[in-house]
Amino acid sequence: MHHGKCGSKMIVTEGMSFWKNKKVLVTGHTGFKGTWLCELLNIHGADVYGYALEPPTDPSIFDIINTKERITSYKGDISDFDRLFGVFSDVKPEIVFHLAAQPLVRESYVNPRYTYQTNVMGTVNVLECMRQLPSVRSMVNITTDKVYDNMEWCWGYRETDRLDGFDPYSNSKSCSELVTHSYIRSFFKDIAISTVRAGNVIGGGDFAKDRIIPDCVRSAVSGEQIQIRNPYSVRPYQHVLEPLFAYLLIAEKQYVDTSFADSYNIGPDYTNCVTTGKIADTFCNLWSGTEWIDKSDVHAPHEAGFLKLDCSKIKQKLGWKPEWDIDQTMKKTVQWYKAYFDHDDMEKVTIRQIEEFKEVRMENSMEYRTDSEKEYAMV
Repeated sequence: MHHGKCGSKMIVTEGMSFWKNKKVLVTGHTGFKGTWLCELLNIHGADVYGYALEPPTDPSIFDIINTKERITSYKGDISDFDRLFGVFSDVKPEIVFHLAAQPLVRESYVNPRYTYQTNVMGTVNVLECMRQLPSVRSMVNITTDKVYDNMEWCWGYRETDRLDGFDPYSNSKSCSELVTHSYIRSFFKDIAISTVRAGNVIGGGDFAKDRIIPDCVRSAVSGEQIQIRNPYSVRPYQHVLEPLFAYLLIAEKQYVDTSFADSYNIGPDYTNCVTTGKIADTFCNLWSGTEWIDKSDVHAPHEAGFLKLDCSKIKQKLGWKPEWDIDQTMKKTVQWYKAYFDHDDMEKVTIRQIEEFKEVRMENSMEYRTDSEKEYAMV
């Protein structure tokens, strides 16, 4: 376990006063999104604590950029209630981001029981810790765009649409949403809790199996053809920083005013809802010497063919909007991996991309910024 923020100098943006010294617990912090989130919180001056198993991949972005040197990291399974309760008791977090999960569709067909145990009871355990220990004021449960009963509609799903994911992963996340809603109604009258359903996230540092970008990178590095399972499936692709900034926005807004606690879709504009084949085309254009082939398998486990999100609610209620289009998203993603294989300083590369994204946000309208961002803009 690592205490304090040693290693590289923490960057605190002057004026980002909300997050400074806030005790924030991130479950699943050793994963792809969890690591990026910890770095983002660290840049904003938060006192970051993490609870997770060892990184789920080797290599992992968590190890590559030495995130453990800048946060307090607890090792534990989200299914181990006693261990989790002990961490909650020690940390007394004010804000919780719950990301710990078994996150892969195809893996959920292989290990459905483990998927439900982790994704449903893991959520119960976090909420139960919050019920028994009164420190938490704001909690964000990160689920997925796949929680909806997918009718293969051509329009985007709204937060009021039916929750009934098809495969064990998607369905377990639907259950996590329902569990959260029950705890809110039954126990948490004064605690702000939101569930967020993010579209397909891509970006540097993802090394998971059966995901489009890591599969492309592995093939490119090994000099093999990229094999695409579902080249015609449409997904709401977005850079990892898009939903992470939204998570921070939601957590801060509802901390200050519980009326902002809700369920939110977080996804790109429809121009970013593209086919897997289009993603592969763009990757090959950015990484010379690569090509992809169609490896569709009619006997493969079911995966949704068409999925879009309607993100009107978070745009209207919180003023959030996506920043990077699909070309910029892919450019930044490939830049990160190329830097990694060129043995660059990946902590600096990662922080630089966060700062670049933040600058784009700051250049845009004041309208949708948090109070702390407005304060920074006026300094």
